[in-house]
Amino acid sequence: AELEKRVGTQLFDRGVRPMVLTAAGTVLRQYATGLMVEMRQIVGRLHEMRSGRVDLLRIGVVDSLSRALMGDVSHFMRERVDRLVVHAGLTESHVTALLTRQIDFVLSVDNLEDVADLERWPLFEEPYMLLCPAGVLPPARLMDLPGFFAARPFVRFSLRSRTGMEVERYLRRLNLDIPYGQEFDRPEGVLAACRLGGVAITTPLCMYEAGFEGDAGLVCHALPTGTLRRRLTLVARRREFWRLPRDFAKWRRAVHSGRDLGCRL
Repeated sequence: AELEKRVGTQLFDRGVRPMVLTAAGTVLRQYATGLMVEMRQIVGRLHEMRSGRVDLLRIGVVDSLSRALMGDVSHFMRERVDRLVVHAGLTESHVTALLTRQIDFVLSVDNLEDVADLERWPLFEEPYMLLCPAGVLPPARLMDLPGFFAARPFVRFSLRSRTGMEVERYLRRLNLDIPYGQEFDRPEGVLAACRLGGVAITTPLCMYEAGFEGDAGLVCHALPTGTLRRRLTLVARRREFWRLPRDFAKWRRAVHSGRDLGCRL
């Protein structure tokens, strides 16, 4: 009777024994049955998420780290995610997709510290290094940098990439105004241009992504001044996936400590 009062219509035919549903009551039961099924499924999913498992997870991975990270992502998520979708690309496009709910996690070199309602889990960091042809002496002092870069083509990462922007900020801090020449979105382009006589500021995992494995024609040197490191962070919307982002970050740091080329975990 209370339910009938609330919905404003008769749900039970009391003129017969035993009572039966009216047409409105039959419709309500059909909807209620579906709602109860969905509720049981939702409760089950919530329990799974609380334990670190989800039905669908979409991850954006910065493309200069995809070779180093895809295996880790696949291995860890296999027993925790029913359907995993991984997109490789530039950090900036992944940030937009995260904020518009098109993806759920970003493995990014930008921790989005100015954006609210996100959680951030550090994964690792690696140094920026100077890549140049074998036989080219690296600059030992800050005052030698202008001449070093003037003597050969400087190859840039595109300013559309976070890596490219970090390198440019580093050069500005040193008051170095290097003319623009060639720039590439992908590490493979930077490596190819350096094999033709160029020099670049890059990272160990960028070179690994490009296929650099002891190239006899190229060598890496530490930067002559300043501390410049690239930091990878897992960024997700706050509390939407319970322990999953934290568990992945913790596993990535613990299991793979020291494995990455030139990385400090």
